[in-house]
Amino acid sequence: SMYAKQELREPEKVSLICNLLRQSPPGEFGQVVHDLSALVQDDKLVRQEAARVGACHNKNNFTPIQINGRTVLLTHYNDLGGNRFFDPQDKFSFEFDHLRGVTRKPQLHGVMLDEGELWREALHKGLKAYVSCHFPAGNCCVFKRSLGKRQMFVACIEAHQYQPSNHWNCLWKSDWTFALTPFTTQVTGILLLQIHYFRDANLHVTVSKPVSETLNVIDRSQFTKDFVKFVKAEDTKFHTAILENIQALSEDIWGKNLRRKLPVTRTFMNWNKLLNDEQLNADVSNTEMPP
Repeated sequence: SMYAKQELREPEKVSLICNLLRQSPPGEFGQVVHDLSALVQDDKLVRQEAARVGACHNKNNFTPIQINGRTVLLTHYNDLGGNRFFDPQDKFSFEFDHLRGVTRKPQLHGVMLDEGELWREALHKGLKAYVSCHFPAGNCCVFKRSLGKRQMFVACIEAHQYQPSNHWNCLWKSDWTFALTPFTTQVTGILLLQIHYFRDANLHVTVSKPVSETLNVIDRSQFTKDFVKFVKAEDTKFHTAILENIQALSEDIWGKNLRRKLPVTRTFMNWNKLLNDEQLNADVSNTEMPP
């Protein structure tokens, strides 16, 4: 009470709001906006900054949206500027409102059906078949980009499970980049897993892994098979390594860090069978059991 309440100036508010919005875990951006509006007591300012930061949030997380019955990923690779994005499959563009999560103003976006586009379509078909089999709720897109006279391809995979009612959300994403060059090409990829657990804790886990491999380029069919095989192998190694680390961490905690050592049999106690044992029942009947 000895100090006068100091109100933050608007630039300071904007900086704080943006910093907190950028830290929003996947699937929780809208909740963070809602909470900030209540804390800052300036809904207009929060929504203004959320519209700007939300664009980066969606593109960084490969946010999937439904439009015309198809799923399109919002990424840096199909961003046309002005909040417009391009769907390479249906060959049209649309405007996306990152704050309200709605699409509008769709229009045709002409694409030349050249050799590069035929390769892109073949890659998308092969990758989609793989994602449909191995990711319960996965999505993918393949984009073609020009870098001078070189044609570059970027394949994006996104799979998420958002379960706020169970106090956890997670995102798996990867992107794979390579040029269309004769005989061989260098494929570089980045895999990322992000988990947020918030029941009686606030646990953030982010794991990423860069990979690279040289693949032969003979024809579309051969390269698509080899590319999907490479992606599958790297996904499997990444997944296996994460499970092994979790298992090692769990054993370390339970085996070394408990105050009292406990026997670990990795089996469940069948209490019903024990209670049905006549001799045990007789012994227990005369003994006061703790609740």
